[in-house]
Amino acid sequence: MARYALTPAAKSDLAEIRKYIVERGSAAVAQRVRRRLQTAMKKLAEMPGMGHRRDDLATESLRIWPVYSYLIIYRPETNPLQVIRVLHGARDVETLSATANPK
Repeated sequence: MARYALTPAAKSDLAEIRKYIVERGSAAVAQRVRRRLQTAMKKLAEMPGMGHRRDDLATESLRIWPVYSYLIIYRPETNPLQVIRVLHGARDVETLSATANPK
């Protein structure tokens, strides 16, 4: 079974996503989003080439996979698969991914 690991920034992102959704009144939706993100990360660990390449985000190759309105940013060559960030698609992905993974 393929595995994945979260960076501290990705762990923080997931906590912020949950908090944001719960504060707007839906713990059930927060749980559903969390499960969908976890399922996607497991699938990416099994098939890391699925995401879209984003060589502009770092000096190394990163990929992005969308889940709902969120983007999973990960390193496809790592074992376990390393999830760098989990960001809302409306955020500045280039700036935020650089804080966790400088060019």
